[in-house]
This record gives sequence, structure tokens and C-alpha cells, in this order.
Amino acid sequence: MRVKLTLIPTENNSLLPANYQYPLSAAIYRIIEQADENYSAFLHNDGYRLDSGKSFKLFSFSELKVPYSIRGDRFLINGVPASLTIGFHIDEAATNFIKGLFINQQIEIADRISGARFAISEVQLLPDTLASTTKEADEMILQPLSPLVVGRKNERGNYDFLSPADPEFDECLIYGWIEKYKAINKDANAEVLKKQIIIQVLTPKQEIRSRLITIKAFTAQETKIRGFTRFRMQVKAPKPLLELAMNAGMGLYNAMGCGCVGV
Repeated sequence: MRVKLTLIPTENNSLLPANYQYPLSAAIYRIIEQADENYSAFLHNDGYRLDSGKSFKLFSFSELKVPYSIRGDRFLINGVPASLTIGFHIDEAATNFIKGLFINQQIEIADRISGARFAISEVQLLPDTLASTTKEADEMILQPLSPLVVGRKNERGNYDFLSPADPEFDECLIYGWIEKYKAINKDANAEVLKKQIIIQVLTPKQEIRSRLITIKAFTAQETKIRGFTRFRMQVKAPKPLLELAMNAGMGLYNAMGCGCVGV
């Protein structure tokens, strides 16, 4: 399921951190915790886990859409509404619960230097783009709503971040996608699924943009990751995998505001 939040700044001329993804993720966790402490703890501490121990949160969110002007490493926000899309890969029965979490809430997005506070004025349940199809597999054109991060582990155990123009981009994206699916479908056959997925990047290399994002800025755990935006890809895959991508995002760091995709 996916919801669209309409956010009203509560103060004029707020300074939002340019690296707002981690503070926004923390704000979303806080709202969930107020309503369901167990679900919040599950997402934050455990997630959906593979036998190897690797875990996934299975939620994602888009970039914050709001007019701003740049002030160094800050965004100066004016008083017009902002919007945010959040996706959760959960049972349909929990849809109203998730939607109700955000009604009449406030979100504060801040680091150690500055922040912005928003009141949630509207919560809109977005239509399921796959609901009308009865096909076992489908094809659609997807684009990132937040920077898409795809990485290949190097000899140091760190990620080399891959552009959609990289020859290994598709393979690494598909591998992570299937790993997420296996976390909730233990009997899934990775080799069979891999043969059913086709990804073709449609955007010329020179038009693709990247962004360096700092996670946990100004802390000892500060990490820099690179995500890619402004590209489209034609994706063919089994319907359950497409539903997972739409709800939980693609690539790495979904719960930190990366890899949210839209049709």
C-alpha cells in the first residue's frame, strides 16, 4: 500500500537539512511507535529476515516535494504545502491502520543544526496500479521518486555504487530485489525468479543524474551513499515482485528514503 501525505509547514522560512532522508525516516518511525510500539520495534530492530541474517524493513518513501531555495547545505522552505509518498509492503487488512497513523500528526525533520516542522493536513490512499491485472507477470515503466541506490560489494566489504548505465546495474538490482522477496517467501527459487525478470534502462547515460546522500550526518556513524535519479526503466516481472517494488522500493537503503519508485 502507498499513501500520499500533504504537509503544511508550521513555521515560515524553516531550514530543512539537504540530507533530510535519515531525519525523515526517524520521524516516520516515531509516528508508527505512537500507535503500535511492537510494529515500530519490529521495523526498526528486526525487519523481515533471511536465513543468512540479512533483514529488510519493506517500506520506502519518496523525496519531499516542496518549493525551496538553497542555503548552503540547507533548504529554505516557504509556506506552501509539501507532499510525500510512503509505501509499506503489508497485508491489505492493515491498510486503514497505516492510513490512520498519519492523520492529524506532525512531522519534524531536523538534524543538529536546523529543521522544519510540518502538520499533516491530508492522507490519501493511492490506487494500486497492479490491482486491475490478473496476469502472473506484467510490464511497466518505472522511475525513481527518490534516489535509487544500487551497489556492488568490493574487496573491502563496502559498496561501489552503480549508475543505471553500468553493465552490472541490472544484475545487482535484480539480486537485491529477489533477496527482499525471499525474506517474506522463504520457499522462493531465486534462479527461477531471475529468469522471469527483464530490466531495460530507457534513459540515455548523459541524462541520468546522481546525488550524494549523507546518512546520520554529524555523528560517528555518518555514511555517504550515491543514488541515481531522472531515469526510466522498463521492467517485466512476476506480479508479486512488482507489488513488492512499488510498496517497499528497489535497491538499497529503502527505509532511509532511497529507491521509492513510481509508474
